[in-house]
Amino acid sequence: MTRSRRNFLATGLALPVVASATRSEPEPQTPARPQSPVKAFASGPEFRYKVLGKTGLKVTTVGFGCMITSDGSVVERAADIGITYFDTARGYQSGNNERMVGAALKKKRKDIVLSSKTAGKTKTEALAHLDTSLKELGTDFLDIWYLHAKDKPADVTDDLIEAQQIAKKAGKIRFAGVSTHAGQKELIPFLAANRNIDVILTQYNFSMEPFMNEAIDQATKAGKGIVAMKVMAGGFRRPIPGNVVQEKLKREGAMLAALKWVLRNPNVHTTIPSMTDMDQLDDNLKACANPFSAADEKLLALQMDHIRPMYCRMCGECAGQCRQGLPVADVLRFLTYADGYGQFALGRERFLEMDTEHAAVRCGECPGCTVKCPYGVEVAQRLIRAQDLFAC
Repeated sequence: MTRSRRNFLATGLALPVVASATRSEPEPQTPARPQSPVKAFASGPEFRYKVLGKTGLKVTTVGFGCMITSDGSVVERAADIGITYFDTARGYQSGNNERMVGAALKKKRKDIVLSSKTAGKTKTEALAHLDTSLKELGTDFLDIWYLHAKDKPADVTDDLIEAQQIAKKAGKIRFAGVSTHAGQKELIPFLAANRNIDVILTQYNFSMEPFMNEAIDQATKAGKGIVAMKVMAGGFRRPIPGNVVQEKLKREGAMLAALKWVLRNPNVHTTIPSMTDMDQLDDNLKACANPFSAADEKLLALQMDHIRPMYCRMCGECAGQCRQGLPVADVLRFLTYADGYGQFALGRERFLEMDTEHAAVRCGECPGCTVKCPYGVEVAQRLIRAQDLFAC
């Protein structure tokens, strides 16, 4: 582990700032004030709340990422016990995810903050996606509508920004956001300076470089809401038979430690860990009451060693290195859906969405891999595995 990454993992951050209500109308200039933890229900877990930047939306620090959830009862129970932020997207599960989420949250719509996303490339396409999202979710508006998976400033076009402004004026969305998996060093400062963007949804976890804290701090000072995704650093929680290290990590709660690590950053307003069943929901809720500890730090150091050859941090260093032009980081992310989250169908779906020539590449036929990962990911082996799993 490099010195900078070890320091990033171990750096002490203040506990989250909290607010006293689950939801309010926008209070653009009113910051959250420190208060004691608030219980959603007498028998429920202790939640902390934060104001999502200048939006005025008050959200639980543990939200719900619905991307890989297929059981609506898990979503419904999460809302019943007090989680207030739920995130989906037009493209999740071929559109079926929005329909499930809408049905599960129908009775709670006025009590929760709901976001969705579009991967549309043009204003017309994005606005069409929004209309479909509203229909499938069974709502008249989204609290936040993200331009999805933008990794450089050039991806956030004036055309797409205009789509969000049109949707705002029509009352179809309350706030505009951008989601990003990579390129944060350049993109987050760009978004922080963009007055049209209200919320930034970014990958953020214990495996990333220290610059992420600086970028998030800058965006928070600019009044942007910060939502963290990929908080589990790949979600490699499924035990591998015979792998003693992974059995230990699962037993002692590496994923809970990862979530607690993110929650201690006061500039992260909410998180969207995936929850596919009641056990995962219960595990994630434990992070609300238990602060990050020295034991968690040791566990994450062990987890870092375990995921190093597998987990792509989306740093962008491999861009352009592949002699066959593969979008290496994307393929590695697709494989993580299968190996980390246990979502083979999702990984294959994303793999087959690539350009035909990229989906047809077979890395085992190359004389030698030209891609070198600065963090130790075994790129060639991982790419070959992805092709073996997903290719037609």
